[in-house]
Amino acid sequence: MDITSSCSRPSVEGPDEYFTGAVRIDPLFDSRDDARAAAASVTFEPGTRTAWHTHPLGQRLLVTSGCGLVQRDGGEIEQIRAGDVVWFPPGEKHWHGATPDTAMTHIAVQEERDGEAVTWLDHVTDEEYGPATES
Repeated sequence: MDITSSCSRPSVEGPDEYFTGAVRIDPLFDSRDDARAAAASVTFEPGTRTAWHTHPLGQRLLVTSGCGLVQRDGGEIEQIRAGDVVWFPPGEKHWHGATPDTAMTHIAVQEERDGEAVTWLDHVTDEEYGPATES
């Protein structure tokens, strides 16, 4: 058994390269040894979102607070709330973030394949995110 103190994992800002707006990432656990899964609690301020991205083995989001948005490539923007669980299958291009007016926090869980857990793509443009402001 191994217990890791929450104080030993400092928060970090989400890099501008992968996010639009203010994001705080609180690491929960990393993959190690034979375990491939890693997780982080991610807090998005209103209007903040990820860039488009994919995961080689998929990603699961557990929404813990607030109200957010998700979209898969070619799909509609969908609203998510605390208690919702979202599954993105392996290779599915998608983004997620807060609504224009409400912050959102989720726990993101993904597995690594060959040391990679995510492939980052283009930023979600204001025009792509724009329909969310009309809801």
